[in-house]
Amino acid sequence: MALCVAIYQLTRCFPREEMFGLSQQLRRAGVSVPSNIAEGYGRLSREQYRYFLGIAQGSNFEIQTQLAIARELGFGVSASLDRAEDLASEVGRILTSLLKRMPCARA
Repeated sequence: MALCVAIYQLTRCFPREEMFGLSQQLRRAGVSVPSNIAEGYGRLSREQYRYFLGIAQGSNFEIQTQLAIARELGFGVSASLDRAEDLASEVGRILTSLLKRMPCARA
């Protein structure tokens, strides 16, 4: 959730014309990560949990890409971008580790 909060704080400084562009995309992906982790955890099977962790991982990759775009466009405060990028990297490592420890179901 810290990543989501960091994204909201970062995007407050984005240009007004980005309110419905990159800013909204980042916020949606930012909310998606913890939401999918929580939803998967609340499911009744390990396979469902793994599935939702995969969705969270995809959203985290979106965030990393969108943060790189924001940096290239000069949006946001550099320190806030650094924090969000660091958190996205940490979340990525955590998700990768969790997924590696949860083998796929065999048919």
